[in-house]
Amino acid sequence: MAQLSPKERMKIDRQHMPERDPFVRNKDFKEVNIGFQEACAQLEAERCLRCKDRKCIDGCPVGIDIPEFLDLIAAGDIRRAAECLLSANSLPGITGRVCPQEEQCEQVCIRGKGKGTPVAIGHLERYVADWARENMDIKQLVASPSGFRVAVVGSGPAGLTCAGELAKKGHDVTIFEALHEPGGVLVYGIPEFRLPNKIIESEVDRLRAMGVKIVCNVVVGRTFTVNELLEQEGFDAIFIANGAGLPIFLNIPGENLKGVFSANEYLTRVNLMRAYDFPNCDTPVIRGERVVVLGGGNVAMDSVRTSKRLGAKESILAYRRSHAEMPARAEEVKHAEEEAIVFKFLTNPKRILGTEDGWVKGLECSQMELGEPDASGRRRPIEIKGSEFVIDCDLVVVAIGTRANPLLTATTPQLKTNKWGYIEAAEDGATSMPGVYAGGDIIRGSATVILAMGDGKKSAAAMDKYLREVKKTPSRKS
Repeated sequence: MAQLSPKERMKIDRQHMPERDPFVRNKDFKEVNIGFQEACAQLEAERCLRCKDRKCIDGCPVGIDIPEFLDLIAAGDIRRAAECLLSANSLPGITGRVCPQEEQCEQVCIRGKGKGTPVAIGHLERYVADWARENMDIKQLVASPSGFRVAVVGSGPAGLTCAGELAKKGHDVTIFEALHEPGGVLVYGIPEFRLPNKIIESEVDRLRAMGVKIVCNVVVGRTFTVNELLEQEGFDAIFIANGAGLPIFLNIPGENLKGVFSANEYLTRVNLMRAYDFPNCDTPVIRGERVVVLGGGNVAMDSVRTSKRLGAKESILAYRRSHAEMPARAEEVKHAEEEAIVFKFLTNPKRILGTEDGWVKGLECSQMELGEPDASGRRRPIEIKGSEFVIDCDLVVVAIGTRANPLLTATTPQLKTNKWGYIEAAEDGATSMPGVYAGGDIIRGSATVILAMGDGKKSAAAMDKYLREVKKTPSRKS
């Protein structure tokens, strides 16, 4: 494609990501987005204005050279674009699907200021990552062995990223995963229709090819403590990325009824344990006819869209604020609306109603109105007195957040934690214990995949420096 002037680039509309029909896709777990074709990807990449002040790079938590990446796509050199992408991002097939680019690189894109729309950086990342997976033998260069052994606790986005970066530097890395498959929240929390497991598997396989060992069914804090990994198992450093997987409930009457799930359990059963394919897979899940999901974030959106795919006649999302305050990604909300999800805004649950034999039969709620902004910057929901009403339902999924599981920190008193139980860590991930670093949701609370990856990348650089400049001599235990 010939070089275009900024004026010509401004005339190119943002390219639409093709999607499957809403009333077909809401009955199965196949991926919603279809992806760009080459001509469409090149045209979208041409929309980049080639700014001198490249704000998009600063907007990316893993520091992808986005302008160079876009230039290569526009020129049709997808192989070099993939090399550029992979040099900075260990998991591009994942982030191209679930990273909230609209709040990061695309938010600061100059092309999107004023009357324009930003370059679809996330869609192009997905396109190049998928092309690379099908067309390249992706081999990461690994330095000569350093002799140092590093343990990574958790195989979610922070752990996988840190492990990959450390392996590139020549360290012997072992990931310990509590569940029976690697991937962490990527496999148990994000449904197939948003992030197919084959994408995660390919990224994990690439790490294994780099020499990273992954040991599943190991709960650090019970199978081993952090101190035992250092003192008895001979690891020279540890990166803790065990997430924040302890569900939060509302503490309202009726939460102990049959037919009430935390989003964690609901999504883990369906995604990781394949309950959607019962009885071919032997994990059952209750398939409600009228399902209410409580919450307004991405996890709530995943849960309510999952319930629709499991056959619910009506899937309802109840959120105590308005549409404008929802923290879920705009794309996920749009997809849910297209798939006939029912939204009940300004709706606050007060108690779950049950039958005589202990099953959910309804949800009593109050109507809310919005007052002044609270500490989050969003308008505070205020109950309207006398506005109670009941939503008939037979399944309730609570998706209002998670917090840190205390199992690991309770067995490691040297680790400083804050009042919410999250590990305190410096900017580079260093904790109160020498040689122990942490990142992802265990230091932030529930956050995004790409922020967790950024933590993993920064901590890997800091750990490499610690091992070579402070530790200096590897432990000799095997």
